[in-house]
Amino acid sequence: MRKLTYLIATSIDGFMADPDGDGDFFNDYLDPEYLGHLTTEYPETLPTHAHETLGVDISTARHFDAIVMGRRTYDPALKRGIASPYAHLKQYVVTRSIAIPPDSAVELISGDVAARVRELKAQDGLGIYLCGGADLAGRLVEEIDEFVIKTYPVLTGGGIPLTRAGFARRELELTGVKTFGGGQVVTTYARRR
Repeated sequence: MRKLTYLIATSIDGFMADPDGDGDFFNDYLDPEYLGHLTTEYPETLPTHAHETLGVDISTARHFDAIVMGRRTYDPALKRGIASPYAHLKQYVVTRSIAIPPDSAVELISGDVAARVRELKAQDGLGIYLCGGADLAGRLVEEIDEFVIKTYPVLTGGGIPLTRAGFARRELELTGVKTFGGGQVVTTYARRR
């Protein structure tokens, strides 16, 4: 069975974006060592249009062959005229406001997203990358099998949290920690089921 991995950037106080949903400030912390790790270990999580610039070789996927994202995560690319931002992956956009897919490579999910993700997990293939945001992660929290939390050395004091799942204890097992000279930490947790 495939697993759903929530791979997300956060400040040390647990915010993935500013109050308006912009997380671009994390780009200030992409030093060469850390960026090298991301492009080598998680090349599939980088948008297709950035591969050449970053020297990403996506010929062999490491972890993922599908991506699930919310409409607000999809919007910045769409506004730039990029209707298929992760063309190297099977793309699913969760939305109630877009009726017709802007690109034939993008499948829209407007109904029960948890049920659709369970169907995807039952299919053959590599993992599924959950790419933001807080509301979608909250709706899918019981389906998430792995959390890869990229913590950046910044305290924001507010913004959009990692998830809006509501309070409940969900047991996790620490499966990996990698630290970088620039203060970034990548922590991996698996769900205890």
